[in-house]
Amino acid sequence: MDFEYSPKVQALREKLQRFMQEHIFPNEQAFKTYIETTDNKWKTPPLFEDLKQEARRQGLWNLFLPHSEHGAGLTNLEYAPLAEIMGQVWWSAEIFNCMAPDTGNMETIQMYGTAAQKTRWLPGLLAGEIRSAFCMTEPAVASSDATNVSCAIVRDGGHYVINGRKWFSTGAMRENCEILIVMGKSDPDNPNRHQQQSMILVPKNTPGVKVLRAVKTLGFDDAPYGEPEIEFDNVRVPVENILLGEGRGFEIAQGRLGPGRIHHCMRLIGGAQRALDLALERVEKRQTFGRKLSEHQSVREDLAKSYCEIEQARLLTLKAADKMDRYGNKVAKDLIAAIKIVAPTMAQTVIDRAMQMHGAAGLTDDLPLAELYNYARQCRLADGPDQVHMMALGRQLVREYQGRNSRA
Repeated sequence: MDFEYSPKVQALREKLQRFMQEHIFPNEQAFKTYIETTDNKWKTPPLFEDLKQEARRQGLWNLFLPHSEHGAGLTNLEYAPLAEIMGQVWWSAEIFNCMAPDTGNMETIQMYGTAAQKTRWLPGLLAGEIRSAFCMTEPAVASSDATNVSCAIVRDGGHYVINGRKWFSTGAMRENCEILIVMGKSDPDNPNRHQQQSMILVPKNTPGVKVLRAVKTLGFDDAPYGEPEIEFDNVRVPVENILLGEGRGFEIAQGRLGPGRIHHCMRLIGGAQRALDLALERVEKRQTFGRKLSEHQSVREDLAKSYCEIEQARLLTLKAADKMDRYGNKVAKDLIAAIKIVAPTMAQTVIDRAMQMHGAAGLTDDLPLAELYNYARQCRLADGPDQVHMMALGRQLVREYQGRNSRA
């Protein structure tokens, strides 16, 4: 592997880092104040719109799209260090139109949508004018096994009728969220459990779509995005809204979640790096027992461990991105599973150490650590829990071993 960034990527890194220093970090408190004082926390903060205009002016827009005339034309390997920079502030990726779940939804429509579906939804999403949500997880079943999804998608003449309940539908609380990608069962009796599901496009304003509540995680509501519970009560949409065709939902999910998983890992590395940077600043400023925190052996050991763990996760993520670029997401599934196992836990651990070094302040919203921790903890479940990825990777390793032995 070439460990040097190309001139193109290095230039984008420098421009993005400068943008963070000049526009994002100085506005962290303004964002918090807006969310705490606004009458409608689900409306896009005016601050975001101003920052987006500046990001577009600087060419820092849709950087995530690897193969599209609408993006920067970056590979996964080239995008990784940029997503890491964005991950230093949990909401900053939106400013560059690189925020989940919109990134994954745009890629899904781009890869699997019909010409009409692309024409209807992609322009607004690519321009950052509308938002989207992905509705897969359900409160009544163990959604870590995606074949358990029970939301019904039933054909009725020229329409599909959708009935069921979803939650953790990231982004659906947003006032300008206009389109939902819903996964449900269209053929529950199919003997192939992986061909029972379909994905379908559901405009949020369709009659029968009911947002029941905003779900909090560790006390955070993730405004302005939200993680709502949604009921679909006899929701009717045209048959043309199906993605790829009936029974293809699991296939789409696998294609969609690969890039989504690595994007989360990239951002988590950025969050962990910021936590370490804040910890380094803190331990030089505070004294206990007659010396600086940075002079205590236990503190130095924790700093060293954090540095090593971030570097390990970073290199593994870059290797996974490189394999995706070279051989495709399916071939790279072993490394994608590995980084999804490693990166969220690494970030959670590193951020927790930084919180400890900050004492009681580390638990407050005076610092970004608590919310970064919340994001890392979410990601140990989002796009598949740790245990599922470990199970899948272990199974894959055994099969590869068996294959090698059978050929010997």
